[in-house]
Amino acid sequence: MPVRHDGIAAEWLGYATLRLEGEDTVVYLDPGRYGVLTGEWEPDAPGAGHPPARDYAPQDGDIVCVTHVHHYDPDGIERVASDDATVVAFEGIDVHATDRDLDRLADLDYEVRTVSMEAELLVGDVPIWTTPAYNREDGPNVRADGSPIHPKGIGCGFLLALDDTRVFWPGDSDVLEGHAELDVSLFCPSIASNYTMDRHDAADLAEAMDPDLVLPIHYNTFETLEADSGAFAEAVAKRGVPVVLDER
Repeated sequence: MPVRHDGIAAEWLGYATLRLEGEDTVVYLDPGRYGVLTGEWEPDAPGAGHPPARDYAPQDGDIVCVTHVHHYDPDGIERVASDDATVVAFEGIDVHATDRDLDRLADLDYEVRTVSMEAELLVGDVPIWTTPAYNREDGPNVRADGSPIHPKGIGCGFLLALDDTRVFWPGDSDVLEGHAELDVSLFCPSIASNYTMDRHDAADLAEAMDPDLVLPIHYNTFETLEADSGAFAEAVAKRGVPVVLDER
């Protein structure tokens, strides 16, 4: 069931897919991949806290935001986007940098607006800001040769104001300088054990950011994204920050 918060509804649909519904506008963040929207996803372990897969294609999205190439799924976009949707995508998405057979952003049948790591734009009545999203060279999410899994310049996060409720999805990122100073009402961090901030870092950031509500996403889709969401929720609640899990 969607989480109701401050006049909007937020629903984690699996992996990094987040649906936000305001009074007149529906926004999707990073829709698709790994069968979460086609009904094909299956958990690696029984009982993993994660929304169930479903054949989901409402085509009701007014705005679709895509953080980087790992979360770029043209089929997922087609499943959620309305005919007159606007796709807001990071400018550095390069379909040739992946072994997946992907349509280019320019070939999508929607208005596409590309954004940098630090952009500000208005789509309809929705203000959108982007933030840098990457793994630090001195952090834990690096390869054996020391290079970050998500190097600086690979993608962005999205902060948007839907009916004046400010929602932040940091994308595939470590905690970065400036995150804690953002004015956020609904904070939707990844708490995965790899590739992004983990549940410990996300809990520390939630305490520093002090949002009105925390709703974690992007975990337990497959083994390397494993996370103890209950422990995360307990840690955030102990810091005096409201938190909810959207696991069905």
